[in-house]
Amino acid sequence: MTRGTARPVVRLKSTAGTGVTYVTRKNRLNDPDRLVLRKYDAVVGEHVLFREER
Repeated sequence: MTRGTARPVVRLKSTAGTGVTYVTRKNRLNDPDRLVLRKYDAVVGEHVLFREER
């Protein structure tokens, strides 16, 4: 496979509505659906869900 197909760069946006984002890579073969991770949102000051945006 070429570099850009198996592990695309995705942006994770906070579900708290603060506009905070994380940038990460995901394995498209293992996680074909949108990625959801629980990460720290510094504006809210706690861990919240971050969803992949396209």
